[in-house]
Amino acid sequence: MTSISDFIQLEGHRSLVQRLVLSTLTGHPIFISKIRSSSPTDPGLAPHEVTLVHLLHSVTNGSKVDVSLSGAKIAYQPGLITGAKAGYGATIDGVIEQEIPATCRRGITYFLMPLCLLAPFAQAHMSVRFSGPGVITSATEVGDISVDTFRTAILPLFGLFGIPTIRIQLLVLRRACEGQKGRGGGGKVELRFEGQVRLPKTLHLNRSAGRVKKIRGVAYCTGVSPANSSRMIHAARGVLNPFVSDVYIASQCDEAPLRQIGDKTSEKKRTGIGFGLSLVAETTVPGVFYSADLPAPAEGGGVPEDIGKNCAYQLLETIEQGGCASRIAAPTILTLMAMGSEDVGRLRIGKKVLGSEGIIELAKDLRRFGASRWGLRELDEDDESGDMIVSVKGTGVGNVGKKVS
Repeated sequence: MTSISDFIQLEGHRSLVQRLVLSTLTGHPIFISKIRSSSPTDPGLAPHEVTLVHLLHSVTNGSKVDVSLSGAKIAYQPGLITGAKAGYGATIDGVIEQEIPATCRRGITYFLMPLCLLAPFAQAHMSVRFSGPGVITSATEVGDISVDTFRTAILPLFGLFGIPTIRIQLLVLRRACEGQKGRGGGGKVELRFEGQVRLPKTLHLNRSAGRVKKIRGVAYCTGVSPANSSRMIHAARGVLNPFVSDVYIASQCDEAPLRQIGDKTSEKKRTGIGFGLSLVAETTVPGVFYSADLPAPAEGGGVPEDIGKNCAYQLLETIEQGGCASRIAAPTILTLMAMGSEDVGRLRIGKKVLGSEGIIELAKDLRRFGASRWGLRELDEDDESGDMIVSVKGTGVGNVGKKVS
């Protein structure tokens, strides 16, 4: 039996997802207290955090979770990452069905991001199908990126570590936006991650990020006029075309999903109505992406031209931050570097990204879970970019369930 002294003691709800993932990868049990304990109305774990804990239990074998009555304390003992292995919760077709409740107001990428960090270290393929009234495929106002940005700016990063991206699929079966007054959701997304490896390769991405060679994007509309997509595309191209000649933004217009309202099965309404824009810039250096995501306000009143322009400006600001990893991509890259082979990898990163709260907290958490400290080095005096070189030594955790060939 594991004593409380064997648990890593943590506090607060910030970085909860990150800490659960690191605990599962390294095998260290954690005890988190004071989770929104000062909140008079909603103390403890939020609905999306409870759903994430259930999801982690579904893709692992032997995990133990104890939550206090108020939800302000949680003890988590990780098990072996099995993925969608037969006999461990997967359906006949080898897919885990995960229902997202209507109380969840986070984007579906909130769940996809930790799954993809665990998937390379699973025993079997990580195949999960998300459905239910809480599935939101668009970007959200709390900072979740859309499935389009996740597919084009995050999933290709796994190829830098020797994980075959051709075996990673993200299928958007039904789109849904955040909607008004919590009436969003109802989408359907399926992740198929079949790129399991024994140990991620050491990454050396410490040269110049190169120049932006092309920009791709998706203007999505759900339950609104397709003219909104055209207006967003026209406004965004008006900002981006003077900088890059190769700009292509696709238009994706879908019918809003039907969702049951109330207890009567006959009462169904169209929910998840909205629109937004996702932009991704690719440079001449393989594996370097800059992204921007902007949804229309959930309460309504957003003008498509403003969404297009502001998203394009947001992309230019992300490019201006420099480095080979944007603020969205850096946590994924740095986590995989720390879990890789026991060699020193290097990453060029902008100072604004390195100094952000999320990256600093990630460095602290990695240290708590046994990883080495990062080495920081400034570039030569001739370099005017202001970037830094981060050196990360891998812990050699690897995939204990992967047979050595």
